[in-house]
Amino acid sequence: MKNVTDSFVFLGHWPSAGSFGFNTDILATNPINLSVVLGVLIFFGKGVLNDLLDNRKQRILSTIRNSEELRKGAIEQLEKARARLRKVETEADEYRVNGYSEIAREKMNLINATSDSLEQLENYKNETLRFEQQRAINQVRQRIFEQALQGALGILNSCLNSELHFRTISANIGILGVMEEITN
Repeated sequence: MKNVTDSFVFLGHWPSAGSFGFNTDILATNPINLSVVLGVLIFFGKGVLNDLLDNRKQRILSTIRNSEELRKGAIEQLEKARARLRKVETEADEYRVNGYSEIAREKMNLINATSDSLEQLENYKNETLRFEQQRAINQVRQRIFEQALQGALGILNSCLNSELHFRTISANIGILGVMEEITN
């Protein structure tokens, strides 16, 4: 590289009369120098620049392709998430409906069980009332029977004398004896 710059410096010292050389006056030679430099840059830098641009283009295209793939993947994931959301919402609605129907069913079961219990209690109450009524009737009958028996015994005792008493006992013994002969 040093040789190239040395040769340009050396060329700058050549006399300009009758020969080819570089004018080092910047104001006078600026368009020429620029066009020469640009020509050299374009000639030698064209391949490098094309390679850089091609590499950049390939990276940009690769990035775009990756972005497209990522976008497609994100869209697929979004659709899957939406499908899962719809499924979960449907299941939640089913649970909600089933929950409400289960609550209604339990409510009806509780009402029916309470109604059955109340009916059984009513039956027990009625049975208890009938039992107590029958017991009261039996007690009244027994008292009436006891009073009638007391009255009959009182009448019998007042009407019966010892001879009538003796004849009644003898007649009953005779009836028992005849019954005994019939059974044998």
